[in-house]
Amino acid sequence: MANIKSAEKRIDVNNKKHALNNSFKSDMRTQVKRVEKLVEANDVDNAKTALEKAVKKIDKAVQRGVIHKNNGNRQKSRLAKKVKEISA
Repeated sequence: MANIKSAEKRIDVNNKKHALNNSFKSDMRTQVKRVEKLVEANDVDNAKTALEKAVKKIDKAVQRGVIHKNNGNRQKSRLAKKVKEISA
């Protein structure tokens, strides 16, 4: 346990940021799963709209530093590829 007041403050700040980052990551994963589920169901229109929302969430997570830029780009690319395959 921290003995110094500033260290105790850092622990509080880190815990708050950790919770916020987890919530961003969770929202992002939920949107990605929604797209994948719609792709499996061959629902092209809904998959495209869900893809837009997922891309927005992924970009927001990258912007906040929750995930790495390359990881975000890879996820967006794979999702777009899946949606494109069912729409073709």
